[in-house]
Amino acid sequence: MKQYKIGLVLGGGGSRGFAHLGVVKALEEMGIKPDVISGASAGSIAGSLLADGKTPEEALEVVKNKGFFQYTSIRIPRSGFFSLKGLADQLRNTYSVKKIEALKIPFYVAVTNLNKGKIEYLHQGPLLRSVIASSSIPVLFEQVKIGDNYYVDGGLLDNLPHKPIKSICEKIISVNLIPVKETSNVRGMKNVISRVLDLAVNLTIQKAREESDLFIEPKALMPYGYLSNKKADEVFKIGYDHVMKMKIEL
Repeated sequence: MKQYKIGLVLGGGGSRGFAHLGVVKALEEMGIKPDVISGASAGSIAGSLLADGKTPEEALEVVKNKGFFQYTSIRIPRSGFFSLKGLADQLRNTYSVKKIEALKIPFYVAVTNLNKGKIEYLHQGPLLRSVIASSSIPVLFEQVKIGDNYYVDGGLLDNLPHKPIKSICEKIISVNLIPVKETSNVRGMKNVISRVLDLAVNLTIQKAREESDLFIEPKALMPYGYLSNKKADEVFKIGYDHVMKMKIEL
């Protein structure tokens, strides 16, 4: 008998993360609720709000109404071009607790330890700093210091962090926001960078795909970018509709 029945793994994907909330709403309507959550990057934001007891709709309202430049601030680039202070302030005013271990649903945050050069899965400690660290895309956002070490985006080394919960759950549900398929659109710096990041991230996802009892990957997300909240409701609906069309047996 394992410790938890259902574990939910939420991957990174920038503003595609609104789809996580739609996915969870659909699962809840099917009577499926997670007993433990693990998240990286955008998945850590969505997962932390859900673990704090927010409904998918409440979590959506928390983060959808401000644009990229309202959640960030430009800074002199020593370790990143932007600070996530705006997002941190929003989450600080929303969370009901300060420690990861105090959340209503057990929660793991994937972060990349720059000093040690390895992935870590935080299950205790400061909630806000851990989530901001997990969401800090290297170079774009400044790194976050926790204790004696500096941390950045957990998706850099493990974008679908099933490892910390796979041995303690009877069933694993994983949600991948970065599906990859053949494309002819690989010209221009923006497209090349985006494609390279997608391919690099997906190298770490295959194992999670194989070891998940339910793997959710809305292909309709592919045209959507990573740094705009303008289509939050639309992205939420994509996640919801995708699950509602699935035949799920757990």
